[in-house]
Amino acid sequence: MTSLPNHRPKNLSLGPLETEILNIVWELGSVTVKDVHERILADPDRELAYTSVTTVLRRLTQKGWLSCDRPLDGAKGNRQERAFRWKPLLSSEEAQLLKAHEQLNRFLAVSNPDVVAAFADSLDAASLDQIEAIARRIQAARRAREEQE
Repeated sequence: MTSLPNHRPKNLSLGPLETEILNIVWELGSVTVKDVHERILADPDRELAYTSVTTVLRRLTQKGWLSCDRPLDGAKGNRQERAFRWKPLLSSEEAQLLKAHEQLNRFLAVSNPDVVAAFADSLDAASLDQIEAIARRIQAARRAREEQE
């Protein structure tokens, strides 16, 4: 069973531009502002200031989504070697897991069995099969936990 990642961003909510830039970082693995800016401007219908990309990358770093590797003091060489580089602190799969976990917790916070039951009554057969599979995994996890105790 997949467990939650150890690292958790300070803020899971992202705006559309933050999401777009984070997806570019995940795709490329490690980026400079120039990498992201060029990727966005590859769409001829898009306009975005270079400084806006810098701001969003810094914001994603502050929120705990990215880390920033600063160039070494006195770094010589080409611009790419002297540029700040951003890397994701979570994979996109880990981010999906965290977001799903948060949504499930919000759903369960309703804590009204009638509301949950009404929701369950409206599910189709495929969704019910998924819920049954989830219930089996929960039971298996509980048994494994009890055996460890």
